[in-house]
Amino acid sequence: MSQAENAGTVTSGDVASQALAGDEADSAARVESGLDHDADGLADAEEVDDVEDLVDDAEDEADDEAGDDEEEASAEPPVNPAELEQESEIAADYVEGLLDVADLDGDIDMDVEGDRALVSVVGATLDELIGARGEVLEALQELTRLAVHRQTGNRTRIMLDVGGYRAQRRSELTELGRDAADEVRSSGVPQRLEAMTPFERKVVHDAVAAAGLRSESEGEEPNRRVVVFPVS
Repeated sequence: MSQAENAGTVTSGDVASQALAGDEADSAARVESGLDHDADGLADAEEVDDVEDLVDDAEDEADDEAGDDEEEASAEPPVNPAELEQESEIAADYVEGLLDVADLDGDIDMDVEGDRALVSVVGATLDELIGARGEVLEALQELTRLAVHRQTGNRTRIMLDVGGYRAQRRSELTELGRDAADEVRSSGVPQRLEAMTPFERKVVHDAVAAAGLRSESEGEEPNRRVVVFPVS
């Protein structure tokens, strides 16, 4: 296989089961077993004492990325290309291991998207790694971020994609955000959209902002949604 490129009490096995739930029950058991005996030590259940804290960090970061904070974010340090490359390599190795354990085919591509590393699984039909509304993909991304954190000691914003799902979903959500902005501008009435993942909310926030309107997120996961407001 080529390499071109987080409440409650949570354990790595719990997260793995969540990551490959539903129709992927058999794969879940195999991934869970593989994580507990991972040769690279990326997700050993006996060693990860701070998984709950790391999961909370990842969820907090996801909300930040979705534009939910009203305060202006502090300036980020310059992105170090070498660090992004290291993150990509660690993530690619980890995802490759998951594919092997789950007996799934797919090649790994690595890239940089803006100021974050991007690792993509390509070259096969991988619906089982995406799940309904991308829920499995989101869980796998959290697992991957945990793996990178354990190796580098740093929080990571690395993004995981499977079969181009995020690119296609981004296009659909951008159109949804624009349409919602047009409707709210015309009616003058705030519009609440369906519940979305942090990734999906960020795309909609960006589209609404580009249309000159304001949006916020409301509710609690997994029912957190974007609300689009008319111009004051």
